Amino acid sequence: MVHRLMQLVTGGHTAVAVNGQTSHISPVSSHLISNGISHLQYADDTIIMVELNDNSITNLKFLLLCFEALSGLKINFSKSEVIVTGTRRRRPVVVRAKIREIFMPALSSTMTEGKIVSWAAAEGDRVTKGDAVVVVESDKADMDVETFYDGIVAAVLVPAGETAPVGAPIALLAESEEDVALAVAQAKALSSGQPQQQAPAPSDAAAPPPPPAAPVAAAPAPVAAGTKGVATPQAKKLAKQHRVDLAKVTGTGQFGRITPADVEAAAGIQPKPKVAPTPAAAPVAAASSVKAVPQAAVLPPVPGATVVPFTAMQAAVSKNMVESLSVPAFRVGYPILTDKLDALYEKVKPKGVTMTVLLAKAAAMALAQHPVVNASCRDGTSFTYNSSINIAVAVSIDGGLITPVLEQADKLDIYLLSQKWKELVKKARAKQLQPNEYNSGTFTLSNLGMFGVDRFDAILPPGQGAIMAVGASKPTVAADKDGFFSVKSKMMVNVTADHRIVYGADLAAFLQTFAKIIEDPESLTL
Repeated sequence: MVHRLMQLVTGGHTAVAVNGQTSHISPVSSHLISNGISHLQYADDTIIMVELNDNSITNLKFLLLCFEALSGLKINFSKSEVIVTGTRRRRPVVVRAKIREIFMPALSSTMTEGKIVSWAAAEGDRVTKGDAVVVVESDKADMDVETFYDGIVAAVLVPAGETAPVGAPIALLAESEEDVALAVAQAKALSSGQPQQQAPAPSDAAAPPPPPAAPVAAAPAPVAAGTKGVATPQAKKLAKQHRVDLAKVTGTGQFGRITPADVEAAAGIQPKPKVAPTPAAAPVAAASSVKAVPQAAVLPPVPGATVVPFTAMQAAVSKNMVESLSVPAFRVGYPILTDKLDALYEKVKPKGVTMTVLLAKAAAMALAQHPVVNASCRDGTSFTYNSSINIAVAVSIDGGLITPVLEQADKLDIYLLSQKWKELVKKARAKQLQPNEYNSGTFTLSNLGMFGVDRFDAILPPGQGAIMAVGASKPTVAADKDGFFSVKSKMMVNVTADHRIVYGADLAAFLQTFAKIIEDPESLTL
């Protein structure tokens, strides 16, 4: 028996004849048709004829399921008929853009704006897909940004040294030389609208009454056409909460970006009036909540002082440190004898192994026995047990602090860890770390022992359960179990932990295990 499937166009619909029974269906590409087909005729989406060699109806069902998967139509099977509902889909019309925008990318999950370090491609340069056109400073590193299209850099909208929010256009790319003039005109139109977009900020600060600011805020609307729909992360969150269609919202931010205020206005939410702080109210606000600290910090400058704004990295560090104040943390200290560790270090030091790597390896081995210390609390209501032990190590670099991550530290030997650590430090100094190389840590180690610091407390990073602060190893008079005194090297280790998931007994047990590994470090070389 031969089953025939024929597709015929009838008006705006497509009819399918299966053994003489007619129903409606959309066309399907031939590459979805699988085994069991001996003949296929496909011409201009008008006629398809398929002859199946198998007597089983199973192959015919498979063929129709292929139609259903591609077209989105609903196909119902029964013993006597096949019912298909839907209309024929037209071929999409492809429109090629001649002028494309290069946007400020989000290089990390916490990045809200980026600073242009330098442009690798100047105006008038021809670039191809995959070429690095600009170097952007994020809140963690400097990264090359590649172009996704071929073309000519027609106009640079954000020069080197200036910042732009994530998602904002930073340059225009023309497809050909004939389109360069049009792109330059578009760039001038965008730049001419920037003073109007920035105008509401001083007017709001200078004049508390809202009526004068309303017409000024409405002025940038025509300029926002080029980047319609680009919204800040907070604006997207508010739009989802209040069920606001961002496609219908006109942005008033820089380059037409949709701000949280735009979403609140579209949802009919009245903005909160801004009250100018008074000298009497400032102390009350500072004492009421932690969020008032930034307001209290805005003080008159000291005569003769120089004000230097934060870099993107310093701003990120400041933000993380303030966020850590909301975590109920506690601290536990533990003294550890290091004579055997120091002896091991002298043996492996010529092979490139550092003390930091030995400490990271010991911490990873201890965490494997105490997974709760490697866990985290991200939502305030549950534990997150991490399947990997990734040790983040604090490194001081020019202009900030970063924590490169030694991933799977419990599974690598000290020599592979040392090699990897050298590569991470080199990339960190050059600000070339990739996001997964600094934001995947599950436990943090901060070592100031090389500076002679005997003890210190570290601030818990957001999203982690604990951080270890290691001091210097110094000669100390110690008594053994028989009461005899001797001079031994000892270091102090302080651990700061999230008390929502790590309790005192958990942290004490972890430190005991860590101390045993340090005091008998032969297992570190296995």
